Amino acid sequence: MGYGDYQIGNVTSSRVYYVEGLGHNLFSVGQFCDSDLEVAFRQHTCFIRNLKGVDLLTGSQENNLYTISLQDMMASSPICLLSKASK
Repeated sequence: MGYGDYQIGNVTSSRVYYVEGLGHNLFSVGQFCDSDLEVAFRQHTCFIRNLKGVDLLTGSQENNLYTISLQDMMASSPICLLSKASK
């Protein structure tokens, strides 16, 4: 078991835990709150929002565990890798 920092866009969560064999990183609600983020839970969904109310991450509940797919989140986020000004 170990831990490290995990960065998603301009948000960094410190001390994200990795458990060998689990295949997932472990976040705590307190870690998000310590980073000035809000965590909200609904019947089968959780939301991690910034202080302006913008959803940064969305998770779903299955077997009493909320999971967040960072791959799905990254795939749906538009990213500009290179920009060039035109004349």
